[in-house]
Amino acid sequence: MSLSLPKSRAEIRRIQAERKRHAVEQALRSPFWRPRLEKLRLERLEDPDEWRRIPILDKDTLRAMSDERFYNEFCVKPADGIQEYWRSGGVTGQPLFYPRSFRDMEYGLEAFARTFDCAGAERGERSHISFPLGIHPVGQVFARCAASRGITVNWAGSGTSTPSLLQLELIQRLKPTIWLGMSSYALHLANLAEARGMELGVRRLMTSAEPVSQGKREKLERSWGARLTDTFGMTEVGMMGAEDKPSTGFRVWTDMYYIEVLDAKSLEPVKEGETGTLIVTALCSNNVTPFLRWSSGDLVTYSDADDGAGPYSVFPRIKHAHRTSGFFKVRGINLGHQDLEDFMFRHAEIGDFRAEALNEGGNDVLRLSIECRRGVDGSALCRMIAGEVKSKFELLPQVVLLETGTLAREFEANIKASRFVDRR
Repeated sequence: MSLSLPKSRAEIRRIQAERKRHAVEQALRSPFWRPRLEKLRLERLEDPDEWRRIPILDKDTLRAMSDERFYNEFCVKPADGIQEYWRSGGVTGQPLFYPRSFRDMEYGLEAFARTFDCAGAERGERSHISFPLGIHPVGQVFARCAASRGITVNWAGSGTSTPSLLQLELIQRLKPTIWLGMSSYALHLANLAEARGMELGVRRLMTSAEPVSQGKREKLERSWGARLTDTFGMTEVGMMGAEDKPSTGFRVWTDMYYIEVLDAKSLEPVKEGETGTLIVTALCSNNVTPFLRWSSGDLVTYSDADDGAGPYSVFPRIKHAHRTSGFFKVRGINLGHQDLEDFMFRHAEIGDFRAEALNEGGNDVLRLSIECRRGVDGSALCRMIAGEVKSKFELLPQVVLLETGTLAREFEANIKASRFVDRR
């Protein structure tokens, strides 16, 4: 299969028809899949009813496998050998390490590289990568694929390997135009920079691996003076897509991944715009791990999005519904983390915050610890936030003012900030 971008949706349909059969044939080499597919008629895979005879593969099924079963029964031996291993996100309890063949990696690198295109990155730009550069693939694959787009890379890694103050110094000295990392770490760096009166001077932010609420997006774009492009992937199959317009959802590379959006209970297809569970079949990165109809647990809406706006408009969009976000239940009120984060970061006066659920004297309490931007009356801000939270969420919080930089220091050792903590 060519690595070039498909020119039309008709071309994508042709690729999918060919690669779906290839994906099933790969799976038939797997002792795990063979008995589950023995009655499947390969010549009729384009019939939706026939395709849906393939059982859905979910996290519980993977969780039940030992390493030995996974490698000996689920995986197949690639003709070109194994190039590397990708660590799973940990959803299986003890994470698995997925083998990737040399051919898999050709597609894997291209899938990541397409995100630079969607972000508007141009040949000759410089990037600073703050994703972890360890056994999880996201950081090192972003760094490796940048060369195909002519983009310079500083392999900084996360704050645990390159301290955050040194990261800011490198940004000041090397003047990257693109910053890549998790959105929580982007916020952490922005707050450190503001506390020291430093200008970041980056034009583009590229994030992945965490939900980005609208409030967090606006906060990050204000703080960095940059446009944010969020990306979406999963270790089981690869980088799947990226935003080409802010907040509209991810264009999904449907020449590499066949996706379905199904009702979570009936497992029947939902209509465009309705929320359903995302099911993914790897069409290319299946030379060792034949992921057929993989259910990641993501709840999304699907849009055909055939707007003709640029070369990536050939792909549809999915948008996360964020229904799997966590929540606190405080005094009988369900307080969604995503809703609260969106509310807090819409206040430009707030630099950072942490929310804690506590029990004091037999009563549940919501405590909001906030840092305010320079020049803001902190006491007045605390009173305003308390009143607005009471009005919006029907719950009066304790609001505590922290010295600027306090939360940044506490988050320093963490890749993902513990912004919501239940201490009861």
